[in-house]
Amino acid sequence: MRFLARLAPCVLLAATAAVARAQQRPDPAHVDTFVIRNFHTESGVVLPEARVVYGTYGHLNAAHDNAVLLPSHYMANHRGYEWLIGPGRALDTTRLFLVATEMFGNGHSSSPSNTPEPYHGPRFPVTTIRDNVQAVHALLTEALGIHHVRAVIGFSMGAQQAFQWAVSYPEFADRVVATSGTAKTYGHGIVRLEGQIAAIEADQTFNHGDYTAEPEKGMEAFGMVWAAWLYSQAWWRRELWRTNTPPGTTFAQVMENFRTNFLKGADANDVILQARTWQRHDVGQTPGFHGSVEAALRSIRVPFLYMPSASDLYFPITDARYEKQFMRTVSFVPIPSLWGHPAGAGTDPADLKFLNDKIGRFLAGKPVTAAPGR
Repeated sequence: MRFLARLAPCVLLAATAAVARAQQRPDPAHVDTFVIRNFHTESGVVLPEARVVYGTYGHLNAAHDNAVLLPSHYMANHRGYEWLIGPGRALDTTRLFLVATEMFGNGHSSSPSNTPEPYHGPRFPVTTIRDNVQAVHALLTEALGIHHVRAVIGFSMGAQQAFQWAVSYPEFADRVVATSGTAKTYGHGIVRLEGQIAAIEADQTFNHGDYTAEPEKGMEAFGMVWAAWLYSQAWWRRELWRTNTPPGTTFAQVMENFRTNFLKGADANDVILQARTWQRHDVGQTPGFHGSVEAALRSIRVPFLYMPSASDLYFPITDARYEKQFMRTVSFVPIPSLWGHPAGAGTDPADLKFLNDKIGRFLAGKPVTAAPGR
């Protein structure tokens, strides 16, 4: 069993199954890096050089008005949205130009692991979702000449960025889509992430982030804690892991895979940095909203497709329901799935179809409604 962890390790994307069912993969992205000199972070630290890695699919038209932004999720690279891309799916690269960006801290864009002193390792500043949005805004406007996009579409921490785009740049996108993610990380999510961070920090090898060898035991503990929250309780009870593992795979092997392969090759400081970014997200802290997430949500002007997973333990649907009552332009369409958080990335074939159908209709300006009873 192999999960291709670097593709999108937050959700694993059930990559073995995803690859098998991808009859037509999108053409490979063109990958590039955008460099910002003297990047001012919200923490007050100025990075002499901030790097944003990104991939593009399709071709930008002469009017520069066919772009869609796809901001990455936890420890993912630019390929994390290929479940939406291709013939018969929501994003057709014969018509659209897709920009898939990689967040600070993923090991490719500026991260604790690849930034020189004085900001190497644990001294790298905690970058916020707004820092990431600010950097990508510069990428789009300065490097690519894009001043408006057809849509911003985000899953998980990408959904957090989608919310922030709708608040910080209310007229930049025609439409916004958020799957399996909320406008703020509430207390329960902060505590969950703190426990996962603590699993790494408890490894003596970690040495407060100044390690000379990766804290393997801490990373293994992190993977096991993460696994308990990734899918729903019903997913585990029904043993749905059998649907995307080879015949004969045992429960013990599934657990061992989480323990040893969940973030194989990832740097511990990078993993912690993005968890800190996740913890601090709150659109209410955007200047002008005085800490009120409700006021920030009321400010959203563009059509917004909000698709929480009905069984998500990371971003509970109850939090999403709380937020949607303050959104004037929202289409609230929960994903009727047992796959927990990964439902928002089309892990299961039924979720894949549901997401592509609903997002495709939304992008086409057609009405989008929730499943009965949702």
